[in-house]
Amino acid sequence: MKYRRLGRTGLRVSVIGVGTWQLGGEWGKQFEQGEVNAILSRAGEVGINLIDTAECYGDHMAERLIGGAIQGRRDQWILATKFGHRFTGPFQRDDLYEPAQVQEQLARSLEALRTDYIDLYQFHSGTDPMFDTPGLWETLRGFVDAGAVRHLGISVSSKRASTYQVNTASQVGAEAIQVVYNRINRSAEHEILPSCRRQDLGVLARVPLASGFLSGKYTRTAQFSPTDVRAVWQSEQERQRLVEEAEQIRKTEVPDGVPMAQWALAWCLRNPAVSCVIPGCKSVEQVESNAQAADLLPT
Repeated sequence: MKYRRLGRTGLRVSVIGVGTWQLGGEWGKQFEQGEVNAILSRAGEVGINLIDTAECYGDHMAERLIGGAIQGRRDQWILATKFGHRFTGPFQRDDLYEPAQVQEQLARSLEALRTDYIDLYQFHSGTDPMFDTPGLWETLRGFVDAGAVRHLGISVSSKRASTYQVNTASQVGAEAIQVVYNRINRSAEHEILPSCRRQDLGVLARVPLASGFLSGKYTRTAQFSPTDVRAVWQSEQERQRLVEEAEQIRKTEVPDGVPMAQWALAWCLRNPAVSCVIPGCKSVEQVESNAQAADLLPT
């Protein structure tokens, strides 16, 4: 495993992290505690030290599973979670950015994760007016002063990634940005990643495998269950486009003998702005494969 500095936080994070939206049950599978224990235990063994989650992944469900899996080993992990949404049902969310609401969300996240502090607490995919909610950032900085949060971050929306939020990050006290970035979706390269470098902000690259399409395992005939977000939030046309683009990349860019998923993760990490990629995983085998992407990076 290799490690990088997460911007001005000073945290040393593994270049491969663990994304956990899947633990909330919206990626076609329900997880038992034993499965999550095995996944995170193996992740730790191969040198991964960052877990990214959110309060709305199944109404703190992912956080509870993580908390159960790492109890007794909290100091070995960098925990990143988010606030701003409330799970109201599969693929349904309420927006909660008022200071009192965020205070309650933090308390519930701490309880679910079985910890008394969050390493990186992130504003989650809100609009610019939500970002500017009166008193929000003063409240968040108060969490840091109280020791309940070590560092603040911003997870910008996948649909409306806001350069305003990124450019304002240092002013409000945020030290890290989470953004969609992968070989198919490179829009962050235009303004967001350069701004992060100028401000010395850490970058967590989410959806680095383009929702699994850059794994190379999906074809035009791939079908997803009604409980899988790809069947709900993606149109058939979009899925076909992703399959076609991924296939073209596999044919023209991925070296022979290199697993496409590992290549895709390493591709993201070759951008010097990126601190860590946070692919999701559903098994111990996927954790091991993801971790091996670090071997493709220059020493």
